[in-house]
Amino acid sequence: MAIHLYLVRHGRTYFNLYNRLQGWSNSPLTLDGKNDAAKAGEKLASVKFDAAFCSDTTRAQQTAQIILQKNASARFSKLQEAETHMELREQFYGYFEGRDMNEAWWAAGAPHDAPTYAQIIEKYGPAATRDFLKEADPFHHAENNEEYWKRVERGYRIIGKSRNVHDDSNVLVIAHGNTLLSLLQRFSKTASADVDLTVRPANGSITRFDFDPSQEDFDMAMTLIACNE
Repeated sequence: MAIHLYLVRHGRTYFNLYNRLQGWSNSPLTLDGKNDAAKAGEKLASVKFDAAFCSDTTRAQQTAQIILQKNASARFSKLQEAETHMELREQFYGYFEGRDMNEAWWAAGAPHDAPTYAQIIEKYGPAATRDFLKEADPFHHAENNEEYWKRVERGYRIIGKSRNVHDDSNVLVIAHGNTLLSLLQRFSKTASADVDLTVRPANGSITRFDFDPSQEDFDMAMTLIACNE
C-alpha cells in the first residue's frame, strides 16, 4: 500500500521573519506567507487530493485553506478544509518558544562545545538538537528526541488510518520547517538523489513522500520522492 503525501511547508510567518523559534507558538502568516501558500496552491491545482491534514496552528490552517481554494478537484468535492491534529504540530521548544533562534541554539549547544544548530548536527547528530534543548530548558518542557518522534509518528498513523485515505491516495499535509528537515534527515537514504540536510525547505515548498501505513516500523514506512519543489 502506498499513500502519496504532498508535504507543503506553511507560508512565511512573522516569527519566521523575526528569526524566532516557532514550535507550538501561534504566529500568523505575513502577506508574503499568504503568497507562498498561493504559489503552492497553483503548483498543486491539478492534483486530485483525497484528504488534507494540518496541525491546529493558525499558520498551518491558513496555508491549507489557501491551497484548497485553488485546487480544482477540491472545489468540486467535499474536501473544503484540512483535518487538524495537534500531533502534526512543529517541535515543541518549551521555554525557548518565541526566542531568537541563534540565542536558543547557543543555550542548547554551547555547554557541549557546539554553539550553533549546524555545529550540533555536525558533532552530535539531529537527535542531539532536541535532547540538548530540553536539557537547557529550565523547566524541561521542550520535547526531547524520543518524545518528539513518538508524537510525529502518531500524527502520520492518524493520516494512514483516515477513512478518506486508501491505496494510491493523494494527501495534502501542511508541514512545519524543522519537522520537514527532521523527516529529510531521517529518510534521506531512501531518496534517489542527494538532499541538503542543513537547510530547512523553503516556506511554501513541496516535499513528496510515499507512505505505507501497513508498515509497523516507521523507518520502513516512508520513502522520499522529491524535496523542496
